Amino acid sequence: MTLSGLQESAFDAEVSGKKVALYVLTNKNGAEICITNYGGIVVSLMVPDAKGEMRDVVLGHNSIAEYLNSPEPYLGALIGRYGNRIGKCRFNIDGKTYQVASANPDCALHGGKIGYNSVVWDARQTDKSTLQLTYLSPDGESGFPGNLFIKVEYKLTDKNAMSITYEAFTDKPTVINPTHHSFFNLNGDGCGEITNHIVTINAKYFTPMDDKSVPTGEIRPVSGTPMDFRKPFEVGARIDDNYRQLIYGRGYDHNYVLTKRYPGEYSFAAKAYSPASGIGMTVETTEPGVQLYTGNWLNGFEGKQGRKYTARTAICFETQHFPDSPNKPHFPSTLLRPGERYTQKCVYTFTTGE
Repeated sequence: MTLSGLQESAFDAEVSGKKVALYVLTNKNGAEICITNYGGIVVSLMVPDAKGEMRDVVLGHNSIAEYLNSPEPYLGALIGRYGNRIGKCRFNIDGKTYQVASANPDCALHGGKIGYNSVVWDARQTDKSTLQLTYLSPDGESGFPGNLFIKVEYKLTDKNAMSITYEAFTDKPTVINPTHHSFFNLNGDGCGEITNHIVTINAKYFTPMDDKSVPTGEIRPVSGTPMDFRKPFEVGARIDDNYRQLIYGRGYDHNYVLTKRYPGEYSFAAKAYSPASGIGMTVETTEPGVQLYTGNWLNGFEGKQGRKYTARTAICFETQHFPDSPNKPHFPSTLLRPGERYTQKCVYTFTTGE
């Protein structure tokens, strides 16, 4: 049994003809991350609270069977080929239109019908703190062009940080926007709403969306709106304001334009802090944006050890390029061509105290 109470045997299975397992990462401080190669999912993440007691700070399930039948298919998973939304499920490269397979005609979400959250990755644990995952995404998968080879490395550092690095190559021009979708609760998994979390985001602008959750193309200042987290603010203080963007998302579900000195700079993106546990989480990334999502659509399903996951019991910080970038030429490009190398780095560091 793991520190978080997970049974490794509950993840020993075969899915789509490939072996699935649970991989346990540890560091010198006693922190622990459990990851399954099904979807690259972070199942549990144990870090110390202000009293030195270990708390699980991500939502998840008890077994691979529960993940296969989960009402929340992105729970803790790697997301791709294109994270977030592509409007009208289509995009154009070099004069050719590509249609993404999606159950929703308004937009393709998180890679369409076959996303990286639901495939089995090849896994290799190189040491007690490092897991390497690779996947060959075939040409035409969910409608995306090109055979895309992608490698993701999870590492639990001795600074109690979960480091995620990405590398990818393609044999045809394609679009790529992978991200990670842990549902965090710094109070502790199943310990109530995250509306008490105090959040800071390093962004002067955000990208408003329409009533289909697709960006309008506007880049709007956060100043004077409930979207402004340039200074620390309690998530729940303004989440129910009569502001159209919050009404569309049932709360926060928006891309923030991170302040960068130059494209690709590895820099501070966001921070969250729980006064209840004393746990803080700092997010740093090379990406130009981060999606703040406050778990508004969680419907009360059962997770680890019978805990109920209701609306706003999790907060997500998905580092990314902007949603619908292939259809918005003024957004940072997500185009990857043969001979080019895609890279990304995102680090979530856990501390105690503000």
